[in-house]
Amino acid sequence: MAAMKYFTIPPSADLARYVRFFWVLEHDLADSEPYFHRTMADGCAEMVFHFKGVFDEILRSNETERSFRSGIHGQSRSFRRFVIGQDFGIMGVYLYPYAIPALFGISAAELSNQMPDLTTFLGREGAELEERVMLAGDHARRVGIISDFLRKCIRSRDVHEPAVFSVIGSVIRSNGLARIPDLAAQSFLSTRQFERKFLAFSGFSPKLFSRIIRFHSALNEYGNKEKSLTEIAYECGYYDQSHFIHDFKAFSGEHPKTYFSGEAEGMGYRDV
Repeated sequence: MAAMKYFTIPPSADLARYVRFFWVLEHDLADSEPYFHRTMADGCAEMVFHFKGVFDEILRSNETERSFRSGIHGQSRSFRRFVIGQDFGIMGVYLYPYAIPALFGISAAELSNQMPDLTTFLGREGAELEERVMLAGDHARRVGIISDFLRKCIRSRDVHEPAVFSVIGSVIRSNGLARIPDLAAQSFLSTRQFERKFLAFSGFSPKLFSRIIRFHSALNEYGNKEKSLTEIAYECGYYDQSHFIHDFKAFSGEHPKTYFSGEAEGMGYRDV
C-alpha cells in the first residue's frame, strides 16, 4: 500500500472555543485492495468533506449504500464502517459538542447518531459551502473557506455561553472522570435541570457522555507499548477489565486487544 497521510491543523484563536482541530486523511491505493474505514463512538460532532473519492457505508446487514460527499457526523454512541476502492482525501472539522447549538441553532440531541449531508442540514448554504471546499486548490484554502463560514454562523447568532458549556469542557479535560453531582453543583442547577441542559448541549446524558470521553482517553493510549491492557483500563478510570472490554466493544466494535495490537480495521492513520 502507498503511504497514508494524516495530520491535524489548529483552528484560529477566534474559533478555538468551538473547533478542536481540523484534520486531513489522504491515501493513494497502490493496489486494487479496497480501504476500510471505521468511525467509533464519539462525544464530539464533526463536519466532513470528501474532496477526493466518496465512501460507501457498510450497513449492519452487510449491504452498502453511498455515503455523503460532505456532511455532519453527529456525536455517536456506536461505530460505523465504510469502504472505498479508489484514492481518497477527507478533511474533517472536529467540533466541541456545544458547537452544534451555538453555530447552527439546533439542539445537539437532534444530531446524536445522525449523519445528514450538508445540503439536508444547511440547505442552499450547505450546497454552496460544499462546492467551494471541493473546488479549493489546497488544504489552507479549504480551512480558510470553512473558517469564514463558521465565523458567519457565529455573527448570525447571539451566542451566549451557559454554564453547561464549561461543564462539558470539564468532562472532556478530565477524560470523563469528573463527578456528575459536582458538575451539577458547579453549574448552579438542580440535577434535573442540569441533565436536561447537558443533553441539549452535548447530545447525550452526562453519564453516557462521560463514558464515551473515558473510552477516548483509552483510545489515545494507542502505541504505548509500556502499559498492559489492565493498566490502561485502571488509569482511564474503569473499575475492572471486564467493564473496559464491554465499553470498548460497544463503542468500537473491536476487542481492545485487537485495537492495541494495531490489527484493527481502519486504524492505519494511527500509525502515521
